[in-house]
Amino acid sequence: MASIDIESVRKSYGPVSVLHGVDLAIKDGEFIVLVGPSGCGKSTLLRMIAGLEEVTGGEIRISGNRVNDLAPKDRDIAMVFQSYALYPHMSVADNMSYSLRLRKTAKDKIASAVSSAATKLGLDPLLERRPKALSGGQRQRVAMGRAIVRQPKAFLFDEPLSNLDARLREQMRAEIKKLHADLKATSIYVTHDQIEAMTLADRIVAMHGGVVQQVGTPLELYDTPANLFVAGFIGSPGMNFLEGRYVKTGEGAGVRLSDGTVVPVAPRAGLAPETTVTLGIRPEHVVIAKDGMLEATVDLVEPTGFGIILHLSLHGLPFKIFTLDRDALSAGPTVRVDFPQKHLHVFDETGSRAD
Repeated sequence: MASIDIESVRKSYGPVSVLHGVDLAIKDGEFIVLVGPSGCGKSTLLRMIAGLEEVTGGEIRISGNRVNDLAPKDRDIAMVFQSYALYPHMSVADNMSYSLRLRKTAKDKIASAVSSAATKLGLDPLLERRPKALSGGQRQRVAMGRAIVRQPKAFLFDEPLSNLDARLREQMRAEIKKLHADLKATSIYVTHDQIEAMTLADRIVAMHGGVVQQVGTPLELYDTPANLFVAGFIGSPGMNFLEGRYVKTGEGAGVRLSDGTVVPVAPRAGLAPETTVTLGIRPEHVVIAKDGMLEATVDLVEPTGFGIILHLSLHGLPFKIFTLDRDALSAGPTVRVDFPQKHLHVFDETGSRAD
């Protein structure tokens, strides 16, 4: 397997710049997930690592070797795409072994590699079938098997589950995670689905506008988001935000909201009094309380089975609560809420986290 180092990598299409100096060090055997909205540059970065896009500036190294000018076939990288790209006239076994046959690998080695990959992916009973006789999940496993038999230095996944239904995506996420634990292969996975990112990654790279916003473990991004973008993107439902001003109080500090209510927060050394800030709290951390400090209008009650999402209006802004308390199903036209201080996030005027 291999480490992958990305240093000051930029990508432009003529006058349009889509990546603005990306720096990232990926360890040998690590599972990295690039996550962000459409157009943030995550797939472009993946294709540059694979050699399918030219590097405008900066350097990409695989196992310490500069690969900017290497052809894709010389980088020893296997890629699994959103589309399965299987040969319809070939059996599953032939699809999986095709790249090895092109390299004129010995037949016994091909058979061993295909058998091993098929066993890992549960494809043994399907080896003689053609793609048209497979389900979407089975086709995606064949595409993964085709990558595995090559025993590459790294696996690159470009939104491989986006064509599958929700239940199948859940199943395939588990299979990919088990496969990584088994192979211990360096893997880079691109998705816009933050649930996939949270469940699969050793580390998440959150991207927006061609810039890396934060790199960390899933819980680091969830618990201590670096800025408003990461706070709003990671988590489902997304974090609630309220505008206010940072104030000093007799007990410490707080955020004064538009109606004059002061929400207590831990003091932030880097904030001056009366600085405009954004207060954030995740829906699952909001507490419904009869004597809560703020009153919100209930717009919609959404049962999900596991829990209940309350869609509220607070200070004219959409606001959500996620609760396991089924009494919320009978919520009246308004509810009162409290914000536990340990779960509050404060962001400064630039949108960066204030600590």
